[in-house]
Amino acid sequence: MDRIVAGALIQGERVLLGHRTAERSSYPSVWDLPGGHVDPGESETDALLRELSEEIGVSVPRPVTEPIARLRPLTKHGPSFELAIWLVTDWTGEVTNCAPDEHDELRWCSSDELFGLSLAHPDYRTVIARAIAEAAVASGCE
Repeated sequence: MDRIVAGALIQGERVLLGHRTAERSSYPSVWDLPGGHVDPGESETDALLRELSEEIGVSVPRPVTEPIARLRPLTKHGPSFELAIWLVTDWTGEVTNCAPDEHDELRWCSSDELFGLSLAHPDYRTVIARAIAEAAVASGCE
């Protein structure tokens, strides 16, 4: 089973999503959280830091909490994976599409905007809404 990590980068009441290119072998032309595969011998948190740097050009602090969600595919057809998602509210660097072969667009989206998008996983709507709410509580903006 593939192990995948992703960051739910929250800015205000919006989350950063990347649109996967049509050429991607898995989950083409859908909106996804930035992240990627855990390399052999690599920890999930090391993979998260590496992937966010490689894909969107930001450095994030090493997570000290557990992921906010762990998702698996909802169908038995297709690749088997476990996706760990961390809430990310602090980073340095400017969000940039550093991997245009993976994502052809980056976009900040509100929870309401997610309903008009084709997402890589149907549980993203719930996970992202929870991430936005948790970020608001953490910042004192309930």
